Amino acid sequence: MHLKGTLPVLILQVLGRGPNHGYSIAREIRERSEGLLDFREGTLYPALHAHENRGWVRSSERLENGRTRRYYRLTRSGTRALEDERDHWRQLARAVNLVLEES
Repeated sequence: MHLKGTLPVLILQVLGRGPNHGYSIAREIRERSEGLLDFREGTLYPALHAHENRGWVRSSERLENGRTRRYYRLTRSGTRALEDERDHWRQLARAVNLVLEES
């Protein structure tokens, strides 16, 4: 399942817990959503690069188990963007729930 527009905020949320690499970000989203949200590299990396272009994320390479991995971390503006996005999603969820509630 892919809910349009969810990936950018989910990436920020995962990175809010600490630096991480792409595969691990996707795995954490999948696990925390109990498998309902499953994003592949073809959508994940463009979103990470867009965050990097906005200045919300910085990346660096690290050697891990003999492999070079690119790790991403939130910047200060990324932390602010995460707070704004959380507020937006809470408001959106509240509005949708109001419409879906039966009278």
